[in-house]
Amino acid sequence: MGKQMTEMLKGTLEGIVLAILAARPAYGYEITARLREQGFSEIAEGTVYALLIRIEQRGLVDVAKVPSEKGPPRKVYSLNAQGSEVLEEFWRTWGFLSDRIEQLHQHIEHRQDEGA
Repeated sequence: MGKQMTEMLKGTLEGIVLAILAARPAYGYEITARLREQGFSEIAEGTVYALLIRIEQRGLVDVAKVPSEKGPPRKVYSLNAQGSEVLEEFWRTWGFLSDRIEQLHQHIEHRQDEGA
């Protein structure tokens, strides 16, 4: 993954993880696996776990300890009402930014096609 992609992901990863949790509760490794299924193959597990700690501290998720067949109990994260509000704001912001970026891209391409 290039440096530019890494930097862009830093700003959006929280929203992406909240969206994953909106679909259904999950534990850290499961979230990482879902990210990889969506094409975010370069995201390190440690990055996801650090993010989960931050969103837990901010009160965006509820956490339940669930027994595991392999080792200690797992922390299963589920999106709560506050997290849902943050996710809704993320989608509004993402929609605004992606629309503006696409408009800019089309404008620049159009000008290049005209030879400007």
